[in-house]
Amino acid sequence: MGIEIERKFLTTQNAWRELGSPVPYKQGYLVSDGQRTVRVRVAGDQGYITIKGPTSGASRSEYEYEIPVDEANELFLLCALPIIEKFRTEVIYEGKLWEVDEFLGANQGLVMAEIELSSEDELFALPPWIGAEVTGDRRYYNSQLALNPFLNW
Repeated sequence: MGIEIERKFLTTQNAWRELGSPVPYKQGYLVSDGQRTVRVRVAGDQGYITIKGPTSGASRSEYEYEIPVDEANELFLLCALPIIEKFRTEVIYEGKLWEVDEFLGANQGLVMAEIELSSEDELFALPPWIGAEVTGDRRYYNSQLALNPFLNW
């Protein structure tokens, strides 16, 4: 079984911008009911479909598969929720990959960084631009941001 262990944080400054190149992301949700999420994504020029199970702590089951980008774009037409658009910048800090998402549209102003871990108790260093942890706060799940955008808070 594929397991994703991920922690999410808000950012406090823009120093991360100098450390990587942003890639445009577009993602929609075919299903998102709390027990399962089926997401379609276009990242740059690659398409993906991802199936995720319910979250427990910082972990959940995850299966992700690359699909043709033209098929991913067609699947957006079947998405039940509004499409999320953002730029993702990958940053390496003390040997760990951080993904910084800068949201657009109705989520403009939200910048979140996440790190994937091999276990929930894995130790890692926080970059100086990391702020409050929001792991487990459902408002910050991308599928929830499609339902209740950041600008509505």
